[in-house]
Amino acid sequence: MNIIVVGGGGREHAIIKKLKENPAAETIYALPGNGGIAADAVCVPEIGARDIDAIVDFAASHAIDFAVVAPDDPLALGCVDRLHAIGIPCFGPDAKAARIEASKVFAKGLMKKYHIPTARYEVFDDPAKALDYLRGASFPIVIKADGLALGKGVLIPQTLSEAEAAVRTIMEDRAFGDSGNEIVIEEFLTGPEVSVLAFTDGTAIVPMVSSMDHKRAGDGDTGLNTGGMGTVAPNPCYTPEIARACMDTIFLPTLAAMRAEGCPFKGCLYFGLMLTPDGPKVIEYNCRFGDPETQVVLPLLKTDLLTVMQAVENGTLADMNVEWSDGAAACVILASGGYPGHYEKGKPITLPDALPGNVTVYHAGDALADGQLVTSGGRVLGVTAAAPTLKEALRDAYAAAESVEFEGKYLRHDIGRRALAALAD
Repeated sequence: MNIIVVGGGGREHAIIKKLKENPAAETIYALPGNGGIAADAVCVPEIGARDIDAIVDFAASHAIDFAVVAPDDPLALGCVDRLHAIGIPCFGPDAKAARIEASKVFAKGLMKKYHIPTARYEVFDDPAKALDYLRGASFPIVIKADGLALGKGVLIPQTLSEAEAAVRTIMEDRAFGDSGNEIVIEEFLTGPEVSVLAFTDGTAIVPMVSSMDHKRAGDGDTGLNTGGMGTVAPNPCYTPEIARACMDTIFLPTLAAMRAEGCPFKGCLYFGLMLTPDGPKVIEYNCRFGDPETQVVLPLLKTDLLTVMQAVENGTLADMNVEWSDGAAACVILASGGYPGHYEKGKPITLPDALPGNVTVYHAGDALADGQLVTSGGRVLGVTAAAPTLKEALRDAYAAAESVEFEGKYLRHDIGRRALAALAD
């Protein structure tokens, strides 16, 4: 089979490595891929993930048998629709279904209409009305740009003055462009956060192993929000009892709601959950694999990924038995110094000659320059270890992370600490 994977980050690298385990995956193309992915797939750096016309032309001219559209932007732009139109099977939702992430207003309206538990909220398209509403609000509060904003469109002001500044940044200064035409202002929820990715063909749903992300840049959950500085799986806060409650009150109702709205969801549906004192509630939906959650979830998948993805596309997921390892996985992100603010690029990367068999380095933000791997992004590498216990996985991931070198390398030193504390309770 000839396969294309659209995207060029750590998530895509994890997907490609898992797809390679199937001997039928003869050639995998990454559009655009990156320097490290080039060791596992044929990278096509001239085709960006948002260049839908070029992706479709490439697929048509290279006898592609299956496509995996991984990032949010091409999904929202209708990449799957266009590939389906020329007869290419795909893993990923069409544009109508991708609205569940691409529009916070759509997602919140869906949850309200179908009684799916989430935070109380209001929607505004007029900054003056939003500012007036905030003057009677309680803080902290959550303000979200409606559209996609590279993971940066959610702000959590602690005071009225911060909230007013947030509204002006999004709606008047247009920090996120048209994504800020509307905003959602919602109550601030408290409790442990859980990420649950799920395979679904629109009717059947198979949740993956739960995970815990670490969004803040600094140790102790301090500093700016990032795309994620590390993850662990499974999340010890997500008990079997909570999992059953989420299936009954959130997962299945969400699929039913999407079908009722005429936009059944097929692909990977990401549930960002808060385990509040009032029960699990949805913080956000994503229409694709999370990053860096994918880097700890897929290493624990025992069933062949390509077969699962084909079942999702064919509507036969209910006939599959998807199996997972009993152990744990931990991913430590190695970032460029200064991220998520300004950082320098082009720093040579030195990887160890050999890694333990349970450790994988996923390449996220690097490039090849004259045969040398160099940094090209904020989050450069994800070092993942799988082991029988979370403590062992963290030990091995950190040991491997220390053996990687590049100028300005930055990492958090407390990934998994909260999870270990929860396990000890």
